[in-house]
Amino acid sequence: MKEFLIIAGPCVLEDLDTALTIASFVKELCQKHGFSYIFKASFDKANRTSLYSYRGPGLEKGLEMLSEVKSKVGVPVTTDVHESWQVEPVSQVADVIQIPAFLCRQTDLLVASGKTGRIVNIKKGQFMAPWDMKYAVEKARIGAPKEVWLTERGATFGYRNLVVDFRSLLIMKEYADRIIFDATHSVQLPGGGEGRSGGERQFVAPLARAAVAVGVSGLFFEVHPEPDKALCDGPNSLPLKDLPELFSQIADLLAVAQRHGFSS
Repeated sequence: MKEFLIIAGPCVLEDLDTALTIASFVKELCQKHGFSYIFKASFDKANRTSLYSYRGPGLEKGLEMLSEVKSKVGVPVTTDVHESWQVEPVSQVADVIQIPAFLCRQTDLLVASGKTGRIVNIKKGQFMAPWDMKYAVEKARIGAPKEVWLTERGATFGYRNLVVDFRSLLIMKEYADRIIFDATHSVQLPGGGEGRSGGERQFVAPLARAAVAVGVSGLFFEVHPEPDKALCDGPNSLPLKDLPELFSQIADLLAVAQRHGFSS
């Protein structure tokens, strides 16, 4: 059985010190509980609500920062790509290439990512039925990637709201090598913050615990030392101080799930 996976980091790269602090903190917690860990942060957020929102340091500087995190902290890293031309340079640094939810149907992006031979993690679009994600997986697999993962991050439910259908976690298991649950984006309120997305942070932990009970093979979190000061997705990000208790709960739930055969 593979180790349970945690993918965590800030929504967007802000500065190297913050990235190193987060990666080191989460790595230590994961080692304590026997989890695998991948550091996640975006070099560019191309789909921000407002034209004037902070997008990130850009491809070149962002990859330099991710490379520093990878070498100094000693953890694998992942970041998202938005256009096909970004895939090759990103694959030189990232261990896992992430496909953003809004782009999960983009054929050229999926095929190019698969051709790198890296793991491809496809975020399920808020507008997608779980059964239809098999076609996204097929597009990535045509290029012979190491593995293809699917990540659930909630489904659009009216204006500026998301809900989680936990059936999707079981349905998508048929198509992917790993099913990840994105607990922080699932509580996002898209565009609900006057030119930025809002969020309901208080629901992150309960949803994460529920996903473990259903049987996911990993969890995705956006985390920050001070989420209210984060430059992107602060309202749905977890403060680092909340992680020790949550990770302890996850470990306890995993033991129960494994005993009853629910875990992946």
